[in-house]
Amino acid sequence: MNFNYDCKMTRVFVYGTLKEGQPNYDRMLDITNGTVQFLARARTVDPYPLVIATDDNIPFMLNLPGKGQRVRGEVYEVDDKMLKFLDWFEGCPDMYQRTLVQLEVEEWAGEDEDEQKTGSIVESFVYNTTTYKPEWLQNPTYENYDTYGDHGLKYVCREDR
Repeated sequence: MNFNYDCKMTRVFVYGTLKEGQPNYDRMLDITNGTVQFLARARTVDPYPLVIATDDNIPFMLNLPGKGQRVRGEVYEVDDKMLKFLDWFEGCPDMYQRTLVQLEVEEWAGEDEDEQKTGSIVESFVYNTTTYKPEWLQNPTYENYDTYGDHGLKYVCREDR
């Protein structure tokens, strides 16, 4: 991944199809979208409902702190260009809203520095949603999203819809 020290970087927590090994991870690697640097694997401090919904099996983290499970994902630093791309890609602010969330770091990338201790608490933006259908609250919740998981709800890529 490319990293540009000359621009403002923003932390973003991804928990769904943008994670490594998931269907949209290549969008994080596409330098035409901007630059990113992987920082850590983490999970939310508060539980949230992470559900799979719609006919396209899209993962949604519902903005209902205190319900569901502590969601696992990846923390990246992204430049302004990538942040703008992610806002577009996530349909922000209509489909998802970009909000701040507290995360507990499970594993830092690279060398550990004093502030980079496993278990440390960091703040990051996340794309979660308040614009969901009430029936989604009846869906099973997940701690860790994987399109290829036992749930059998494989994500339908945009190009295939």
